[in-house]
Amino acid sequence: MAARTQVKGLRGWLDGPPGASRAVLERRTRWLLIVAVGGANLAGALFVVIFSTFVMPDPPGIADPAHVRLVNLIVFCAYLGLGAPIGVVWGMWLFRPVRTLAGHEHDPSEKERRAVLRGPLRLMAMQGTLWGLGAAGWAVIDVSYSGLLALKVSMITVLGGVTTCAIVYLLTERLLRPIAAVVMATGPAAYDGWFGITPRAMLAWALGSAVPLLGLISAAVAALVVDGMSPTQLAVTILALGGVALFVGFQVTYIATRAIADPVRSVREGLARVERGDLRASVPVYDASELGRLQAGFNHMAAGLRENERLRDLFGRHVGEDVARHALEHGVVLGGETCEAAVLFVDLKGSTHLAATKPPGEVVALLNAYFGIVVEVVSRHGGLINKFQGDAALAIFGAPEPLDDPAGQALAAARELSRRLRAELPQLIAGIGVSAGQVVAGHIGAEQRLEYTVIGDPVNEAARLSDLAKTAPDLLLASATVVSAADPAEAAHWRLGSAVTLRGRTSRTRLAAPFRRPPPTGIDRVINRIRR
Repeated sequence: MAARTQVKGLRGWLDGPPGASRAVLERRTRWLLIVAVGGANLAGALFVVIFSTFVMPDPPGIADPAHVRLVNLIVFCAYLGLGAPIGVVWGMWLFRPVRTLAGHEHDPSEKERRAVLRGPLRLMAMQGTLWGLGAAGWAVIDVSYSGLLALKVSMITVLGGVTTCAIVYLLTERLLRPIAAVVMATGPAAYDGWFGITPRAMLAWALGSAVPLLGLISAAVAALVVDGMSPTQLAVTILALGGVALFVGFQVTYIATRAIADPVRSVREGLARVERGDLRASVPVYDASELGRLQAGFNHMAAGLRENERLRDLFGRHVGEDVARHALEHGVVLGGETCEAAVLFVDLKGSTHLAATKPPGEVVALLNAYFGIVVEVVSRHGGLINKFQGDAALAIFGAPEPLDDPAGQALAAARELSRRLRAELPQLIAGIGVSAGQVVAGHIGAEQRLEYTVIGDPVNEAARLSDLAKTAPDLLLASATVVSAADPAEAAHWRLGSAVTLRGRTSRTRLAAPFRRPPPTGIDRVINRIRR
């Protein structure tokens, strides 16, 4: 199943070890969430205690400020002791679908997918609810002492709650990425704007700018309302708010920036791998935002490139790399063009008897070994296997791409092929014929189904020569035409014979066969030329 794909290559200690299983990811993520969320709430609580007790001055008119502070401290600690277990239980309940998904190897249901992808938002909403209840309860208790005191405490608690909720959201989104990648690997999810670039940027703005500015506004209001607030108290309040704003703003901005930069960086690294030729590159998809769609789009692009490369490879295997390259560069149209080319035709003798006397598996193995040698030799000499015809093969030299010496290369390939077949597959008898001349090379067929082939007298002549070569000493014959067209260095390996009328032809063909001894010396070539 696609959901069983292991998450690999995720960056950083938050992302877990490469190849981690679902259960390992779930346990690790659960404990990291408990630590991260607990730490964020503890930091928010300390912020509220310190600011409400030591930084922001109490409003005038409170009969016993020390008693009120003690009551507030007791209420705060009591709510913290009650709210922390409630938050843990509530968070585990929200995390239950994720634990179910990790405990069973199955494709996630829509409920499980939603629980993972919307986990950061739900956990932030839970934290906001707990902080909102705490702010309201604290204000109700303090309103009996002073309305301004209740306003002060509730405002500080709201500021601390907003900061905590934003940090919880950003940390949870980061921590849930490995599990979200497993979920997103099972299939695409509908676009969800709650997790996009805009919400993350707004959270960073809220913590880096809005919350500190609200704190400064509150300090200014307190300075106007509270009688006797000294410049020192105001300065301490502003310095404390500024210090918190610098520290928290930096941390939150860094987390929010990483939340946007990491998916972009993963896509950039994937593009670099594709550029180096690694079409197996893929990136984990973290969520259903525009960033997740960017990652998914890269994976779709890479999959399309892999499919195109596979089709190109299959196309090249079926028609030959030269034909495939020519078709990709120049397009495919019905028809052909006249060109000078050499043709090599190789055909087995007694293939019917071979099929009747040997098991099919052995026959297939022999044919594969036979064609393997043919393809290797022809390719090494610059030729193209145009087609396989049962136990025969047709090779072209000089089409679709021109060669410097198509005749010489075809003759050299024929000599090597004859030698290797007799040495490596002595149980097979393969006649080889070589010819050259003008052929029409192009795509033949219909628009819906066509093939690249060559048509012309040299093709027929090479086929007839291969039939005659099955009785020749070296199982190899060529026409005098192809020998005369070859480079002199290659032509020196061939001797001319008598002229014969090949089956199905009206004109006579002068035969040529390879020397069964070393090529003639210079004086021998002169004597041969006089004899001709």
